[in-house]
Amino acid sequence: MSRLLSTMRLDARLQVRNGLYHAAGFVALAFVVLLRQFPQLDPSRLWPAIILENLVINSYYFVAGLVLLEKGEGTLEAQVVTPLRKEEYLLSKVATLTALALLETLLLVVLVQGPRFNWAALIGGIVLMVAIYTLYGFVIVSRYDSLNEFLLPSALWTLGFSLPLLHYFGLSQSWLFYLHPLQAPLVLLRAASEPIAPWQILYGLLYGALWIGVVFWLGQRAFHQFVISKKGTR
Repeated sequence: MSRLLSTMRLDARLQVRNGLYHAAGFVALAFVVLLRQFPQLDPSRLWPAIILENLVINSYYFVAGLVLLEKGEGTLEAQVVTPLRKEEYLLSKVATLTALALLETLLLVVLVQGPRFNWAALIGGIVLMVAIYTLYGFVIVSRYDSLNEFLLPSALWTLGFSLPLLHYFGLSQSWLFYLHPLQAPLVLLRAASEPIAPWQILYGLLYGALWIGVVFWLGQRAFHQFVISKKGTR
């Protein structure tokens, strides 16, 4: 536990030093200004879509940037010979980026809408979404060694992130959307502003946790393959 806490402190300082908190604050402020231009608009229906798309940057691309930075500085490879376990490394990234996302998103929602929402559902949806995005981001970026190598294919790796929005906005009602990893946190985000069936909340929690387990396992495999063994890196 002490190793994990120390790693989290280091990660948090790294994120502050590299301007991630400033970037998140700028995005939140931009959204506040934009949404306040339309006082007749009810933002509660838009939050799940806004949060889903915003966290692509604040989780998936942020973790990619951090990992590539650590690779470039040689600190990621250096951690292989320390007592730090690969699961602790991943948990630290998830925990610190979740803290950043919660701070930004809750501040954004409160400034635009006020505190009138289901806090537990909103926080639960954010936590699940950040964890999935962050771990998936590590799985992908671990095979690349530079930003130039990662950026072009990164768009391909993110194809499909927005598919659950088709179901959310009623453009398609296929049950297959409930198999999508991001459908679970999206359901919880919806529950933050409107009542939903109890089975949907249970689905959101259990299926979201299942996918976190899957990408956490894949993250550990990627760490071993592309960081420790350095097999298949590009």
